[in-house]
Amino acid sequence: MKHGRGAILAKPEASIPRRGEIWLVNFDPTIGTEIRKTRPAVVVSSDAVGRLPIKLVAPVTDWKEHFAPNIWHVRIDPNPANGLTKVSAVDALQLRGMDHRRFVRKLGQVSSTTMEEIVLAIAAIVEHP
Repeated sequence: MKHGRGAILAKPEASIPRRGEIWLVNFDPTIGTEIRKTRPAVVVSSDAVGRLPIKLVAPVTDWKEHFAPNIWHVRIDPNPANGLTKVSAVDALQLRGMDHRRFVRKLGQVSSTTMEEIVLAIAAIVEHP
C-alpha cells in the first residue's frame, strides 16, 4: 500500500466509518504544521450527526514520552481490537473533518474507556465545563 501523497483514496462504496473506529486516513494535502500523510485516525463524530459524507476524526501518531503531560494526547497501546502495531497517541488538538473518500481501510476500534478519554481531551481543548 502506498502512503503519503501516493495513497489511494477509499472507494465511495466502502463501508461508512463509525464513531470509535480506527481507520487509515489520507490527510494530504496539508499546510504548515498540520498532521500529514496517510495514518490511523479515530472517528470521533456521532453517527447520528451530519448529512454530508464527512466524519470528524482525531489523527493517531507515534507515542512520545514527552506527550504524557499533554491534555490533548491520549495514549493507546496496541492490541488486536484496535489494529495498531505500536504504542500510539490520539492527537485531539488536530481534529479534522474528512470526506469518506479519504478513508482507506478500517483497522479496528478503540475501547469505550479510550473513547471517553478522547472525548474528555476534546472537551478540555475547547474549555467545555
